[in-house]
Amino acid sequence: MEDKMNNLREFDETYEGTVLGVDEAGRGPLAGAVVAGAVIIPEYFSELDEINDSKKLTEKKREKLFEIIMEKCIVGIGISDEKEIDEINILNATFSAMRKAISQVSGKAKFDVVLVDGNHKIKGYKGKQEEIIKGDATSLSIAAASIVAKVTRDRMMLEVDKEFPEYGFAKHKGYGTQEHIDAIRKYGVCPIHRKSFEPIRSILNNM
Repeated sequence: MEDKMNNLREFDETYEGTVLGVDEAGRGPLAGAVVAGAVIIPEYFSELDEINDSKKLTEKKREKLFEIIMEKCIVGIGISDEKEIDEINILNATFSAMRKAISQVSGKAKFDVVLVDGNHKIKGYKGKQEEIIKGDATSLSIAAASIVAKVTRDRMMLEVDKEFPEYGFAKHKGYGTQEHIDAIRKYGVCPIHRKSFEPIRSILNNM
């Protein structure tokens, strides 16, 4: 595990100057916002050795690392809600959330290059950037950003669950599980559902 983490750190250190890692959570779900995290790791601290792609960490470990990253790193969080997703599509809404997260960091610190998870550069961002496929398993700053994005979004969905408990958002976080789709068919859509996504669009058309 530690060797793997050292590799992630070494990857970031191949870049000159300060690296800002960016990742998102929530592109695939049928409900809720897409959330982006942007993280500069100013200096090494021991807990970094526990950071990995957020999808491979337990919820408890993600929560613990989230608090440490928020305390010891320079962090930005960008949110594009379901209305923005329906208006400009999920890819553009993701870019919008990433630009918001970067802008938050820009107000706190300088950085030389943005490393973004995935196979797309951030549309509309004018600074130096590089897309890193499987970045959350390659770059330490992207892995940290993935934790920030995922924990932030999961917490938002837990709050939504209190308002709309019949959909089970606390459990599936808005993803298109059979349980979730059955609930949509039974109760209809709620305000945070993405109306442009299938199968919601078809369900709405048939109502």
